[in-house]
Amino acid sequence: MTFLRDTALVFAAQLRDNLRNPLWVIIGLMQPVLYLVLFGPLLENLGDEFGGGDDPWLVFTPGMLTMIALFGSAFVGFNMIVELRAGIIERQRVTPASRGALLLGRVGKDMVVLLVQASLLTVVAVLAFGLRPDPAGLVLALLLVALVAAGMSSASYALALRTRSEGSLASLLNTFSVPLLLLSGILLPMTLAPRWLETLATVNPLSHTVDAARALFAGDFGDSEVVVGSVVSIAVAVLLAVVGARTFRRENA
Repeated sequence: MTFLRDTALVFAAQLRDNLRNPLWVIIGLMQPVLYLVLFGPLLENLGDEFGGGDDPWLVFTPGMLTMIALFGSAFVGFNMIVELRAGIIERQRVTPASRGALLLGRVGKDMVVLLVQASLLTVVAVLAFGLRPDPAGLVLALLLVALVAAGMSSASYALALRTRSEGSLASLLNTFSVPLLLLSGILLPMTLAPRWLETLATVNPLSHTVDAARALFAGDFGDSEVVVGSVVSIAVAVLLAVVGARTFRRENA
């Protein structure tokens, strides 16, 4: 019970900070919205080449949700560097609160922020572009991308604790996030890629998450990618959470 109470306290404190300054939440939402408005309409002219006969928005929008999870959560470590310099982490370190709770509360806040952003983006796609996702599939897809957010934010916090420098953190995040984006099929399905590139993309766990989210949006619950993408997303989220928790305990011992 103490662990859950500590987690809830950290979560509430972090969420209050976001509510007092929601600018970064808005900024994190603007880029995917711009992709929807300026890039999405181009895909309608690709027809079967893009969506395989499906509504292209059922293919493109899940990719945008995953993009929010990737970039929005990957850069939360910058806020931790600010907290380190302000002495906030140090003050929390001397309390009896569990080190795991200090991390989990932050990760929980990041998941909530991601779900709000993803929901707003979906509403924009529904109202402006006629997106019609399967209702149950939409809920499951949101939960799936929330797992991505949990894993990425855990990794970002771990890197922030190790680097303690905005410049070093930015370099590391860009080194990993750009290949993850390009090889995930977020902007275009990897089925359009040459065979060697499509094969390379299969080792990118994010590509399986994107494929699963697209199948869920379309209501294809029996698609094998739903199972594969879910298992991969859970495994990666758990792995990165464990790495983040161990780093948090070690750096704050």
